[in-house]
Amino acid sequence: MAPNSPITSKIIVAVLVLCFIVGGFVFAISPAKNQGYAPAQPLPFSHKTHAGKYQIPCMYCHVSVEKSRHATVPAMNVCMNCHKMVKTDSPHIKKLTESYEQGKPIPWIKVHDLPEFTYFNHKRHIARGVKCQTCHGEVQNMDTVKQYAPLTMGWCVNCHRQPQYNAPTSCDTCHR
Repeated sequence: MAPNSPITSKIIVAVLVLCFIVGGFVFAISPAKNQGYAPAQPLPFSHKTHAGKYQIPCMYCHVSVEKSRHATVPAMNVCMNCHKMVKTDSPHIKKLTESYEQGKPIPWIKVHDLPEFTYFNHKRHIARGVKCQTCHGEVQNMDTVKQYAPLTMGWCVNCHRQPQYNAPTSCDTCHR
């Protein structure tokens, strides 16, 4: 095949198109594009007030983080432990109380969203002493939670390579 032949040109164009498609796919599924993502929630919730000012530990609200691979959004009864008595005249707490009494969950918008092909286990990280702030940032200073870290494979692997964690870096650690 000559370097300037029509077949060579078609192959080059096909390879370039394929590269753009693969690159677009990788970008579309990459959590890094969400770094800084801070969606407006159906009810305002300030981690700065709860975890910062009142120093409520993360695990008080995110109870399953030590037992499960998911941290989960707290059940409304956890909120109501305090808000049956605290700030009950607030319009936002009134809306929370109404939803609680009707058994209707608040439709919170997920902030930290990994691709479905990624397996992440909160329980293992907590057991190894990884602080919530390592991945989630200084949440106790955030009025609105945002995605602090890029949460890309490279970002995670770099952390796994840190001597204080000495965590596995094999593919099947995170991909199943």
